[in-house]
Order: sequence, then C-alpha cells, then structure tokens
Amino acid sequence: EDVGLVLGQALDQALGDRKGITRYGSCLAPMDEALSRVAVDLGGRPYLVFEMATRKRKFRDFDLWLLKHFFESFVQQGRLNLHVAQLYGDDAHHAYESVFKGVARALRSACAIDPREKGVPSSKGTL
Repeated sequence: EDVGLVLGQALDQALGDRKGITRYGSCLAPMDEALSRVAVDLGGRPYLVFEMATRKRKFRDFDLWLLKHFFESFVQQGRLNLHVAQLYGDDAHHAYESVFKGVARALRSACAIDPREKGVPSSKGTL
C-alpha cells in the first residue's frame, strides 16, 4: 500500500499540470498463457476497476490480493483512472506479471507528449 501511495504521488508530481500529454493509454499484455487488458486515463479523477481471472490468492506465502490494495493507493495518489482485466491464465506469476507490464505500457502511452495538444486534454468547457 505504501509503495502505491509513493509511486502515485511521484507520478502526479511528474505530470505537473498535465498539459500536452496524450492522457489516455491502453495495452493488451500477454505473458505465456496469461493475457491482461489495461486502460488508463490521466484525467485527474481516481478510480480503479480490477478484475482478475486467476483465482489464486497466494503465491508462496505472499497474499496476492495485496496487489489490488497497491493499485487502489496508486490511483488515489496518482489521480488516474485505471481499468485492469486479467482475461485468462491460471499461473498467478504470469497473470500478475502481465498486469504490471500492461500498466507500465499503458502509462507510457498516456504520459507521452502529444504535439497537437496545447493544454490539458479535456472537453470541459467546450461542450
């Protein structure tokens, strides 16, 4: 949880006023027999959807459900919308590895500078 809080704060600070970023990112991330779909919106409103197909709750003595709490903390402090759907795959290691790699790739896309975007990418005040 604490790591998620710190990483979320770091992301929020790094994004600053969020002007000029792409804002949205997504990724389909395979890892052997596992596949995850991740979508992110850096629009400033924290929300997490977290769906795991794997039903394993422990990896050795580590409680895997703690990873959901990590992401909850991350989205709160990072002020982002994150949708994670681990679609299939029974190996818990592969399932969660595909999630983390998918989140990283989606964030990379969303944080990228969009030269066509002059301000904060939003339709607020224009509709």
